[in-house]
Amino acid sequence: MKNIVVISFAVALAVSLGVGCKKQDVNQLPPITDVNAVDFADEPSIRGDFDSNVNLKTIYFSFDKSDLAQEALDVLKANAAYVINNPGIKVVVEGHCDERGTIEYNLSLGQKRAVKVKEYYVQLGVKPNRIATISFGHEKPVDPRGNEAAWAKNRRAETKVMSK
Repeated sequence: MKNIVVISFAVALAVSLGVGCKKQDVNQLPPITDVNAVDFADEPSIRGDFDSNVNLKTIYFSFDKSDLAQEALDVLKANAAYVINNPGIKVVVEGHCDERGTIEYNLSLGQKRAVKVKEYYVQLGVKPNRIATISFGHEKPVDPRGNEAAWAKNRRAETKVMSK
């Protein structure tokens, strides 16, 4: 019993003195670097309106995936051709998810989807500084029902043309 009291006192003293819990100033933390990350520095601003006269096609994803299916690649080729043939426009790729998953997880997955689309557009010849990306996670469903048919519609990436 005496040992438990002594150990409890030692732990309480260590916690109160902050032993083992060194606080770091977040301004002094090393920068996060990922050599595989997409460079967002040249992305255009997404502020402003979208050109509702141009309807580029939407692509869809499997559950919990950001891979581009063959059907999606064909759609993206047509979208990229439009962007390339209209050099004055810029686009925003919006990544979306179904409602399953946490807010943080879905925002991350939506961003992965948007970045995959951007990377493919760049491979097809669209200049990276003409493509912005954003994730809405599950915040903008096209079908609010909670079933597989609705979820399949909501797992998507939309390419929208920005107004000049």
